[in-house]
Amino acid sequence: MSQEPTILIDHPLVQHKLALLRDKSTGTKEFKELVSELAMLMCYEATRDLPTEEVEIETPIATARVRKLAGRKLAFVPILRAGLGMVDGMLAMVPAAKVGHIGLYRDPDTLQPVEYYCKLPGDISERDVILLDPMLATGGSAVDAIRLLQARGAKHIKFIGIIAAPEGLDRLQRECPDVPVYLAALDDRLDSHGYIVPGLGDAGDRIFGTK
Repeated sequence: MSQEPTILIDHPLVQHKLALLRDKSTGTKEFKELVSELAMLMCYEATRDLPTEEVEIETPIATARVRKLAGRKLAFVPILRAGLGMVDGMLAMVPAAKVGHIGLYRDPDTLQPVEYYCKLPGDISERDVILLDPMLATGGSAVDAIRLLQARGAKHIKFIGIIAAPEGLDRLQRECPDVPVYLAALDDRLDSHGYIVPGLGDAGDRIFGTK
């Protein structure tokens, strides 16, 4: 099976907002807004290959041949809870997409993901799925979520994360080689607690103001 590419999005706006996101002095309100804005910008790149079709419309002046999306249906699936911060930005770009939710938490001792919730659109097998999680650390949650999606019939899956550690990206590419990955940054490593270095701390805590 061929390896799908990893796309690092180096657009100046993405990198500027990522710099603000990393800063420990960035407060909860701004942090949440930045995550949403980054998701919006990254959605633009991740949907670049959507098919279009030519249709005829009437402008106020004349008839025009224009291009519209060719009926491809999308689903956005955040991994709870940090992934929720990316949903509004994605929906701002594709309001007609449906939203599912996968709940996973990381066992503090084993660092392995534990599933506690999964609710997906009934027609998930007919949709292109974009899985959302700001941080790709060990890769366990992303791999587990992809397997849950595949077990429920999803055939076309992409992953959008903001920051990844090499360990997590390697695992995702190794275990799910058919899933394209979109990132704003690939950081140095994981520390002994499973946090990305230099990273930005705990994305869920910073989005929702919890500790």
